Amino acid sequence: MYRRFVAAAATCVLASSVVVSAQEHQHQHAADQDQESAWMFMHDGVIVGLINHQGGPRGGDELKAPNWWMEMASRRIGRGQLTLTGMFSLDPATAGKAGYREIFQVGEALDGRPLIDRQHPHDLFMQLAATWRIPVSDATGLTIAGGPVGEPALGPIAFMHRASSENVPLATLSHHIFDSTHIAFGVVTAAVDRGPWTLEASLFNGREPDEHRWDFDFGRLDSVAARVWFRPAPAWELQVSSGHLVDPEQLEPGNVQRTTASFSWFSHIADDRFTAVTIGYGVNAAHDTSRQAVFAEATRHAGASSWSMRAELLQVERDVLIEDRIPVSPGGNQMRDPLGALTVGGARDILRWKDVEASLGGNVTVYAVPSSLQPTHGEHPVSVQLFFRLRPPAGTMGRMWNMRMGKPMMHGN
Repeated sequence: MYRRFVAAAATCVLASSVVVSAQEHQHQHAADQDQESAWMFMHDGVIVGLINHQGGPRGGDELKAPNWWMEMASRRIGRGQLTLTGMFSLDPATAGKAGYREIFQVGEALDGRPLIDRQHPHDLFMQLAATWRIPVSDATGLTIAGGPVGEPALGPIAFMHRASSENVPLATLSHHIFDSTHIAFGVVTAAVDRGPWTLEASLFNGREPDEHRWDFDFGRLDSVAARVWFRPAPAWELQVSSGHLVDPEQLEPGNVQRTTASFSWFSHIADDRFTAVTIGYGVNAAHDTSRQAVFAEATRHAGASSWSMRAELLQVERDVLIEDRIPVSPGGNQMRDPLGALTVGGARDILRWKDVEASLGGNVTVYAVPSSLQPTHGEHPVSVQLFFRLRPPAGTMGRMWNMRMGKPMMHGN
């Protein structure tokens, strides 16, 4: 009897253990499923209080506050992953309808005239897009992205997202050769990634936004672009891209063929400890001529201190800068004059409170001015900026360095 009793008791205990183990497994499986299907959030932004002195006869002094805010939400749905992105700017209010001063800058229009020696403000809606990525195999994935406001597969990472330009709040002078399409009102992109390679293609509205920055500027999706990314190691990223833009400029009818190539190196230990370098080459072929540009940027952030530089060599639109109007008869090669610009500066973090970051910094820019522009812009202009930079908390995933629309958030990364 005693042996039978012990055997029965052991059987009951074993059965109870099996039941408990099965229940725990079910609970863990449900928890894993909940974790996989839960929304992940990522955000970043910056507002820069900028004292801006632009040198030479075309320069001047001003106080501006360029800014942007970006929010991403991502979750797994089945085998795929959905990412929603919103990016906004109050530049129309804080930088003004004419934007901020930047000598030798050309791009877009204001009151029926070309906007020169100034960088236009960003639109309120910089991005409203969705990205869906689904794995095809262990090494291959398919991504579909797009929305009413987004960026096509053209050019390097936009200047405000590059870690290499952290301390340079002004746009590159070659912005309209490299990354001016980062705000397109209507875009659809498809991409295939396999190992270190990603191939993207976009159909988009290539027209520049108008001067009314609070609304949408929708148009036909009649422009196309393609881009190849190669990432041989986590710190390295190279891209080559080309796009055909249909009538992008408001004041100068005609199509533009844009081709760019760039590589970047980003050694990232923490958001306050990294080194970033970006080098790019671009060319715009349009209106019986072409203009080329090269830029190089670098930032070293070590604890509370950081240092940055930006060097540019580009062919500027001489006649537009001199006459403040679009030439009636384009002159081909005579319209292209080489300009050099070198910016050096740094910043010091002065506050970290509940993940809010505040920094003080400054930059100095010197120029190699072509003789044709010296009467209007001076022989040796020098520009200086002092800035106070405020960043909101970055969240658990860190800053959104080197982000692009077709690059969804990945769980566990």
